[in-house]
Amino acid sequence: MTDFAATRAMFHIPEGITYLDGNSLGPMVRTAPARVARTVEAEWGEMLITGWNKAGWMDQPSRVGDRIARLIGAEPGTVVMGDTLSIKVYQALAAAVDLNPGRKVILSDTGNFPSDLYIADGLVHTLGEGYTVRTVAPDEVEAALDSDTAVLMLTEVDYRTGRKHDMRRLTTEAHRAGALTVWDLAHSAGALPVDVAGAGADFAVGCTYKYLNSGPGGPAFIYVAPRHAEAARPALSGWLGHEVPFAFHPDYRPGRGIERMRVGTPPVLQLAALEAALDVWDIADIVDVRSRSIELTEAFIQGVEAKCPTLTLASPRDPRARGSQVSFQHPEGYAIMQALIANGVIGDFRAPYILRFGFTPLYIGMEDVDRAVATLAEIMAKSLWDRPEYRARARVT
Repeated sequence: MTDFAATRAMFHIPEGITYLDGNSLGPMVRTAPARVARTVEAEWGEMLITGWNKAGWMDQPSRVGDRIARLIGAEPGTVVMGDTLSIKVYQALAAAVDLNPGRKVILSDTGNFPSDLYIADGLVHTLGEGYTVRTVAPDEVEAALDSDTAVLMLTEVDYRTGRKHDMRRLTTEAHRAGALTVWDLAHSAGALPVDVAGAGADFAVGCTYKYLNSGPGGPAFIYVAPRHAEAARPALSGWLGHEVPFAFHPDYRPGRGIERMRVGTPPVLQLAALEAALDVWDIADIVDVRSRSIELTEAFIQGVEAKCPTLTLASPRDPRARGSQVSFQHPEGYAIMQALIANGVIGDFRAPYILRFGFTPLYIGMEDVDRAVATLAEIMAKSLWDRPEYRARARVT
């Protein structure tokens, strides 16, 4: 069994703070500063450009990718790191469309993260020739699959409500309809068990700064199923995705397998921080994490509904149908969240009315749940949110 007291000790949580926003930005692991400092001082500082070979910087995206692969149920050698999640979504989506000629619909749901939909919309405008993005309600996805669907693109866990799609079932149904799948794991990798290989997923992508705690701007990852690895065309044909980057050929020849999904120079410092963060998984088991997160979220829902009757649950009530977050809604959600933050309980707000709380057992315990409920109850009972300073919208919500 995972020792959650031991995992909590690995994180730096500021004194007096209950941090329920790891589903947006995970906290820092205590070893990250030293790990990044070593990369800066002993590697960059002393090795200079020879660090690409001596310190293993060039192999870092694949090496770290294999560590991510273990957390998402992927085969070794099928995940690579680098760039941002938006770039990886574009790569995966473009490759999937290219592998399914004759079909021109990218199907997604209305609850998908807007950035993914923006990327899809940009791709179909570039492709032209009748390509289109179609969105339906989350519970209508399966019925909307048809002979025109080229790709089903979904985020496994809804960023607003925490609603969880059934990856295995929807992938099976997509394949039955002749479509390929692209899964965004931004809100599931590190939060719950994922099995991309077992589910038969074609492509998967995800960021690492949420439940994987790589820090702001941390690199993204992309998974390509082995059956597609030598056929997937990298729409962004960057030099490090070339078969022999340092031959500097004028013509692009894609690298072998997942290596072709590399684009530009790896973010070495961010990958160093991620490597430190992934050490937590040497002593944590994702099945234990999922079980404890359900306990925490169930207790939070029960407490809030008992003490804050004007807040309405926006997440699925069945814990098996949601990720590791709980969302409530209220017309004054933004101001309420600012009051909570001012009182040491950090969550976040998502338009139009959602108060969002993430529960990561690696560093969150039942005492944090109790404090969050008590603080929220006091804010609601005394209308402490009703102040001008709490209504002023910041750029990041």
